[in-house]
Amino acid sequence: MVMIGTSLLWVGWFGFNAGSNLEANGLAAQVFANTLLATAAAALTWTFAEWAWRGTPTMLGAASGAVAGLVAITPACGWVGPMGSIVIGLAAGVVCLLAVTRLKAALGYDDSLDVFGVHCVGGILGALLTAVFCAPSLGGTGVYDYVNDVVADYSISAQFISQLWGVGVTVLWSGIVSVIGYTVVNATIGLRVTEDEERQGLDTVCHGESAYT
Repeated sequence: MVMIGTSLLWVGWFGFNAGSNLEANGLAAQVFANTLLATAAAALTWTFAEWAWRGTPTMLGAASGAVAGLVAITPACGWVGPMGSIVIGLAAGVVCLLAVTRLKAALGYDDSLDVFGVHCVGGILGALLTAVFCAPSLGGTGVYDYVNDVVADYSISAQFISQLWGVGVTVLWSGIVSVIGYTVVNATIGLRVTEDEERQGLDTVCHGESAYT
């Protein structure tokens, strides 16, 4: 069921990335290919890294790696070349695996679905690596100068700083909004259920039905 859900998500993500171009042209094909390659690379990397570190590969790990690849390539999919997308996927598989195992254990936060480790960390990684592999020298598209109708001179360091600013503002904004939301929920209906209710299962306790039989 996890693999079925991941496969549906993977197919749907093509519409999310390539479909955002709003027309079927060369850019849409580039985005489609980058999305496919990065996701496959991340799934493989997570699988082999898990195999090396924990002694066995798992289907859940492969699925998590695929999602990490989808997240990481999204900010870069229209700007990088196929090889750049593969490198981004390879990096996402390893970095996100470390985030959901080592980082979560070190910080002790509660994230049963590993949303932070996969989506937040993977998104940050992809946004920052966009600055690197967008460079024409590395197969990227560069940034187009519409005034002079040419591809502008590209600086990886300058673009990296711009990406870093974007990531920082996003993290700060979402963090502040989340703290406000958590505070309101905790003061009204409570932020989480009791440990006993969590053991019984949220489908039974909160929704009055059984998710699995």
